[in-house]
Amino acid sequence: MIGNLKPLEILLIIAVIVLLFGAKKLPEMARSLGKSARILKSEAKAMKKDGEAEDAATAATVADQAPQQPVAPRTIQAAPGDVTSSRPVSEPNHTAKG
Repeated sequence: MIGNLKPLEILLIIAVIVLLFGAKKLPEMARSLGKSARILKSEAKAMKKDGEAEDAATAATVADQAPQQPVAPRTIQAAPGDVTSSRPVSEPNHTAKG
């Protein structure tokens, strides 16, 4: 539809826009439109970069989880050579009680 406009029709549309908004407001509107377009473009690039980083992190996490070897349970011994009081430990406890 826009490709079908003749030069006279385009001039008429421009004249109506100038009459509606005024000659002083048009440069300000053009600047704000340009600024908005730049912000939109930079935000789109940032979102794309964040998406790529997130995808890379997900892929790295999946790759890290795949080659894990089974870990033997750790044991705590009460005294050297005393196997009757030893017990398996599911998670090391690093907090000091006292």
